[in-house]
Amino acid sequence: MIDLHCHVLPGVDDGARSLEEAAAMCRLAARDGCEAMVATPHQRRGEWWNADREGLAALAGELQDAVGPGFRVYLGGEVHVDPELLAEVEKLPGGGVLPLAGSRYLLLELDSLGTPRGTIHLVHELVVAGWRPILAHPEFIPWLAPDPDLVARLVALGATTQVTAMSVTGDFGRRPQAHTWALLDAGLVHFLASDSHDTRRRPPGLRRAHDLIAERWGGETARRLAADNPRAVMENRPLPEAV
Repeated sequence: MIDLHCHVLPGVDDGARSLEEAAAMCRLAARDGCEAMVATPHQRRGEWWNADREGLAALAGELQDAVGPGFRVYLGGEVHVDPELLAEVEKLPGGGVLPLAGSRYLLLELDSLGTPRGTIHLVHELVVAGWRPILAHPEFIPWLAPDPDLVARLVALGATTQVTAMSVTGDFGRRPQAHTWALLDAGLVHFLASDSHDTRRRPPGLRRAHDLIAERWGGETARRLAADNPRAVMENRPLPEAV
């Protein structure tokens, strides 16, 4: 399995506080069956602007050295959506926005005060420009979570979605789980990720959620969300077609 969303870089947002904690998170993920994680610090969000790409890359390198060669750490960002985001994406490969592992995939955190119209426009413009937007944890976006028809429209435009492992298992409560299961029922989920922040309250690990998905929606679906689709991101290629 490959975890595309985790706050494992130390000291840059509300995730790992130290290199030691970050390395412990990686080891937990490895023991749980992950071969790689993409460190996705918050970007363009309040105090966590994190536009220093070189500094973040150096931190990722330090973490890789601390973990060792048996587990891979890649760099990306969880990019908060604001009205200036398209202009910032146009600067790539310059600017501060970090795609996932150097690919054409962008992990986007929609604003809680966003609008369907603005998001439809954003997804359209990104796809036309050759980017592949991934909508992070739609089950937590208040204007999107209860509306699978809107999610379906965004997917039809070229977006994909990433749900959180602890939402699948119910650790975040019944409402996020219900929204997540509804998206799974509708075939509107493309990635399973941990969105981990620490080793205890929001730890890494995809196995429990993977196994629950396999039990309820089938092993092929579980493998696609946790392994096949994330690998396509790492290799910067389109997602494989669902069988």
